[in-house]
Amino acid sequence: MRSQPTILHLDMDAFFAAVEQASKPSLRGKPVVVGGLGPRGVVSTASYEARRFGVHSAMPTAQARRLCPNAAYLGSRFGVYRAVSDMVMELLHRLSPLVEPLSLDEAFVDLEAGEALDGTSGGPQGAREVGERLRADIRAATGLSGSVGLAGSKMLAKIASEQAKPDGLVLIEPGTEREMLAPLTVRTLPGVGPATAETLRRAGITSVGEVVEAGVDELLRLLGKAHGTSVHAMAYGTDDRPVVAERDAKSVSVEDTYDVDLTDRTRVRLEVERLAGRCVTRLRAAGRSGRTVVIKVRSYDFSTLTRSETLRGPTDDPGVVKESAQRLLEGVDTTAGVRLLGVAVSGLADFTQEDLFAQAQAARSEAEAEAAQEAAEATKEAAGAGEESALSGAHEPVVLADRQWIPGRDVRHAEHGRGWVQGSGVGKVTVRFEEPDSPPGRVRTFSVDDPDLEPAEPRMLDAQIAAVLAWREGASGSGGRADQSPAPATRPKSRSGGTGASPPTGTSSP
Repeated sequence: MRSQPTILHLDMDAFFAAVEQASKPSLRGKPVVVGGLGPRGVVSTASYEARRFGVHSAMPTAQARRLCPNAAYLGSRFGVYRAVSDMVMELLHRLSPLVEPLSLDEAFVDLEAGEALDGTSGGPQGAREVGERLRADIRAATGLSGSVGLAGSKMLAKIASEQAKPDGLVLIEPGTEREMLAPLTVRTLPGVGPATAETLRRAGITSVGEVVEAGVDELLRLLGKAHGTSVHAMAYGTDDRPVVAERDAKSVSVEDTYDVDLTDRTRVRLEVERLAGRCVTRLRAAGRSGRTVVIKVRSYDFSTLTRSETLRGPTDDPGVVKESAQRLLEGVDTTAGVRLLGVAVSGLADFTQEDLFAQAQAARSEAEAEAAQEAAEATKEAAGAGEESALSGAHEPVVLADRQWIPGRDVRHAEHGRGWVQGSGVGKVTVRFEEPDSPPGRVRTFSVDDPDLEPAEPRMLDAQIAAVLAWREGASGSGGRADQSPAPATRPKSRSGGTGASPPTGTSSP
């Protein structure tokens, strides 16, 4: 473990929900829940306003609706989140070449490997200055807030950022690690999950301080040599894991959970083909190929099985992946009902095996023709039964051909301009017309087949939008969330864009 707090951990605050609030003026300061919207949907992120009602990530959406019925429930817009994440990661790379992303909204930074500490006072104060400057830069670039932890190890930096939430900075001074860790629950330590925590609880060990008091011999007896040694070291704050800049993905995968169990074999085959196509799209977007195709099938009773097939070489050809997935599906009994389907490609490489194209070409044409015929029949049958679409998944409701009226999605109307979907049903779609840098907009309702209404590309958050958000925050006197840093005096200065008398150049006053 380092003698100086030069490992930084950034965790964006309620990231998905915060992006939606920044994009939609009418939702700022109100509870927002992002995730799956169907009966079996799961919460991805809840805003802090929604968390006050007990809503949290991984909670079933149905339960969240009971706890917070007045929240805005929105589908995910991963393209937007990734674009904003790229802006944040670029700011981190300016601090150091050693940046280890953990997800779209979370990363470690090794400050020792960069020049970020140059020109600072050095030591803990210099690290704090870097962290505060980073938070200010993120807010200036995106209008969003992030929490920063600084410590001499990855474990402690992550614990510090969690304590800093929301919108704060916590630095763990060298030499204070054990004192800080002692009162925390054992679940705070990496590698201590529910099973390990229960084992320790039965032995009367519930806090990190009690882990230290128990001693290494007791931990070895309870947890075994490898796990016991690791937990004991972590309890002392010892963590020598380096910040790793490159984390190669082992696979690319997609999956869908369905509101109603799938029992029709044709529908299952169509879903697998659709998922395979989405998987290849992601594979190509990453510039990769793979040689092992995997399908995942979860039955009505939650039993889950996987089947895999390894090709003769890596490929990114959608026909090859679809055919392989269909072959794997043939060996799976789905008659009792399917709750979830997934397709993955692993064994990733940076090249493709060209001869696989010729190998699959003949079979592909026949398979595509057959699938197209089956899709047409399934769609016709579903329309007769009054369903929205025979091909829609739990999180991908299709209302009209290629137009998807999912709450939160961006739309454009020929007369009223840009807006986003508030909800849809019984042949109607409700839209609120507003943009990230506009005042809260008006709500209008249209027929789902209104020719003047169409899906639109989202408007990205940028520095200009961030300036507008900062000006409105300053003009309203809200000031933002309180900093939970131990040194409030080091907070960055207001970036409200002036005295509050007028909005930033190029924008209109609300």
